[in-house]
Amino acid sequence: MKVFSYDSAGNKSLVNYDSFTFSGGEEHVRFDQIDYSESVKIEIFERLTHSSKLVKLMMAVDALKRLSFNNVPIELVIPYFPYARQDRVCVEGEALGASVMANFINSLGFTKVTIWDAHSDVSPALINNVVNVPQIDLLKRCEELCKRLATGELILVSPDAGASKKTLKIAEQFNGEPEVIQAQKQRNLKTGEILKTEIIGNVNNNNVLIVDDICDGGRTFIELAKVLKNNGANEVSLFITHGIFSKGFDVFDGLIDAIYTTDSFRAKHEFINNNKTKLQVIEM
Repeated sequence: MKVFSYDSAGNKSLVNYDSFTFSGGEEHVRFDQIDYSESVKIEIFERLTHSSKLVKLMMAVDALKRLSFNNVPIELVIPYFPYARQDRVCVEGEALGASVMANFINSLGFTKVTIWDAHSDVSPALINNVVNVPQIDLLKRCEELCKRLATGELILVSPDAGASKKTLKIAEQFNGEPEVIQAQKQRNLKTGEILKTEIIGNVNNNNVLIVDDICDGGRTFIELAKVLKNNGANEVSLFITHGIFSKGFDVFDGLIDAIYTTDSFRAKHEFINNNKTKLQVIEM
């Protein structure tokens, strides 16, 4: 977690703090005592990738409000919005995770909450004072992909119906040069197993770019890459906003040639690549 204080001229300074976990499991945050009389806002940047970070965030907000006498607006930047994939109840008895997380964030009273490339329209609708940075704005930070898309060198592949709207928006930003092909998958909602993957379109002798928001274990993209390769695709690349890659990169060997992702889920230096699949981390 990084905390910044901004003055009226737009200058920002890092706010120092100490944090630790008590032996009983409680999280503790203590900020250095500084003068907030010149601060016009406080900004917290955090990758909420673990439940303990939620508690630290809660403690940090309370401490900052006390130090500033609750007179300074506090903004939050969380590139990856946790529980965004739980935006509906698929099986009776489950929680609506996106709503639970949004309620938690809202309870802290931020004047602005910035997220990147929300999984669906559900999360932004639930979060107060939210700014959702579109995926195309993040992809444009990658010069290599922009050049290849602008010339029509890459065919865009939407891995499922949920990603099709974003994929079409990317094509529109490049004046429709990249062709868009839709993929479809059948999944067992209880087990998460992908039962079938198919594509609608011709990829023979073409280079393709699969675009989606989140890659966890990568099963969706592995199965899709198999179909694309079997249908004659030369090069299969993947652009992912939020790269979790919980199974590592070995699972993509021989199927996906290049992976592009942002540093939303982890910092660039925390990515460990096997050097067989090209990896480019776009720092924001």
